[in-house]
Amino acid sequence: MLKDMALSFEYDASRSNGPFRGVYALDEMRGASDDLAEVWESNRYQADEFIEVGKYVVTPFTNQLRGRDGIGVQARAVWVWTVRDGSVTHCCLYQERQEALEAAGLSE
Repeated sequence: MLKDMALSFEYDASRSNGPFRGVYALDEMRGASDDLAEVWESNRYQADEFIEVGKYVVTPFTNQLRGRDGIGVQARAVWVWTVRDGSVTHCCLYQERQEALEAAGLSE
């Protein structure tokens, strides 16, 4: 996943409802991903849709997680990716689709 990220890439998870809230630079992403993997037995993201809006790609997704005790959890959220010159420069997590669409300059 990280191969398409610009060196200046930033992941904004400041709106996260989970324990991994904050803003992460590219070099911090691997550690944050490893930390998340330690919490869950399995973690699978499924993009539900790709909405292209100029330099943005809005991606509503479903996250299927299984805890260490076997308990399954499903969560939905939305990413807004910023793409420039073929590289991803920014990704922001939103809890609500409407808020993500507005951030990309759209409304439903």
